[in-house]
Amino acid sequence: MTADETRPGDFKNVKAVDPTKIKGWGIDANPDNDPTYPMKLRTDEEQRGYSWERPEQQAADVEVLHSVERPNLTAVFGTSVPPSGLSGMLRRFAFKYSESSYGHWLPLMLADRINAVEGIIDDIGHGHVPNIFAERGYKADWKYNRTEFILKTAAAVAVSAGIVAMMMPKKKRKAWYQAFM
Repeated sequence: MTADETRPGDFKNVKAVDPTKIKGWGIDANPDNDPTYPMKLRTDEEQRGYSWERPEQQAADVEVLHSVERPNLTAVFGTSVPPSGLSGMLRRFAFKYSESSYGHWLPLMLADRINAVEGIIDDIGHGHVPNIFAERGYKADWKYNRTEFILKTAAAVAVSAGIVAMMMPKKKRKAWYQAFM
């Protein structure tokens, strides 16, 4: 089995572990060896509130993605931004894989970048022109890290020019190359 084929059933604890054999287990069990003693007068009152009725499950009225290691939804989850668009498709793909695999985390990171571009397009679609220079912190980069800023900007211009050149018809591309070479 590869890491990308893990399912919730794969995570069963078949070995019973004796916690007393774990280094450091029960380190705070001795009240005479309590490192918080001067700050906290131990009364064990906090132990009384450890049994409670589980609150009612939050209603899932939008699509909520959750790990394959977890068979159900957590008690509370965010619903303000359900997955949508290309980034949502990537997120759905990522949540088919275990959290221990690149098949989960790399698509999620790519989906974050794509979602940023989708947000800019959405802003423009709603008539708001975003101030990308300010929102990306370029003013601070220019002030405190000018060399890195210039290198990143030059790289972005070079990549953009390469993409534009590759999208041009061959005749225009040859004329464009000759003008700059």
